[in-house]
Amino acid sequence: MENKIVFVIPDMPGGGTERVVAYLANEYAKRNIETAILLFAGNQRAYPLDKKIEVVTVGNPSGGKLSARLDRIRKMRLYYKQNPSCQIWSFSVMGAVFSVVATLGMRREHAFLVSERNDPNRYEHPKIRNFFYRFADVIVCQTKDAIESFPKGIQKKAIVIPNPIDVGDLQPHIGEREKKVVAVGRLEPQKNHKLLLQAFAKFIAKHPEYTLDLYGKGELEAELKEMAAELGIDMFVNFIGFSDRVKEEINSAAMFVLSSDYEGISNSMLEAIALGVPVVATDCPIGGSKAYIEDGVNGFLVPVGDVEALAAAMEKLADNPELSRRISAEGSKLREKNRVEQIADAFLKAAKII
Repeated sequence: MENKIVFVIPDMPGGGTERVVAYLANEYAKRNIETAILLFAGNQRAYPLDKKIEVVTVGNPSGGKLSARLDRIRKMRLYYKQNPSCQIWSFSVMGAVFSVVATLGMRREHAFLVSERNDPNRYEHPKIRNFFYRFADVIVCQTKDAIESFPKGIQKKAIVIPNPIDVGDLQPHIGEREKKVVAVGRLEPQKNHKLLLQAFAKFIAKHPEYTLDLYGKGELEAELKEMAAELGIDMFVNFIGFSDRVKEEINSAAMFVLSSDYEGISNSMLEAIALGVPVVATDCPIGGSKAYIEDGVNGFLVPVGDVEALAAAMEKLADNPELSRRISAEGSKLREKNRVEQIADAFLKAAKII
């Protein structure tokens, strides 16, 4: 079929990028657009996918082995040869690199789209990334600040498409909220859960009736559990892990906290806002949080890495039920913006399918 869309990502273990890919792929499958997801470093599927979506695995984590990477590229090249008219949509820097190498010398009939999912300034090898991004027909960024982080040549082919928001039929919680603080994200350095634990330790000293629920898995889990114990708050902190019902489980929470050092746009944050869960977020570079949060109106923005400011914002919500209700009501208005259908159309237009 003409214009088959092939999403390229490492794996689908449950992160924000993978959730966006799942949303878009399911939307296109619903429209009977032929859709595939090419996984080049694993075979996990944390999010439900329409049975019409083809899922192809061409490799497992390489562990830095050149032979594994070459085998991955060989299999990608074979797949692209078998699907000469496909659209290649990479939602990963390395997916873009491997796709460029895999299609060398091949005639591409349709768009090569790259979606930048994080803060471009934090990538370790920008010169390599920028070299391969120049082969793309269009670069999709999540904010204007992200576009401006790239060299002029890449900026010329870059556009802004925000993240889709999908809360389904789930309605904002009505009535008193549970005394719990929630955070959703990989337990990795970027998300700075250590900052959150430090702020929560200050917060819990005045509000011992609260708990902290951490959703997500990652390399820092053992270290974070140890830190919670050292801070004397381990009995208040729950490590939930990954949940495919996270939206339902956080809907009645008193507040959602995003403590990241940097982000593209946090999907979990957007969905929390849209559900009316009061949000406190770090004002990360490239503007993902401030693009959606008006400080004190539909959430709170605090400086990156500022323990005192984060704890103070949490206390403000806990101490002012009426303020919390106003922020909840303002935030829930977001549910009508950035609907999956609208974002899916924007990507199709970017790739010149519609």
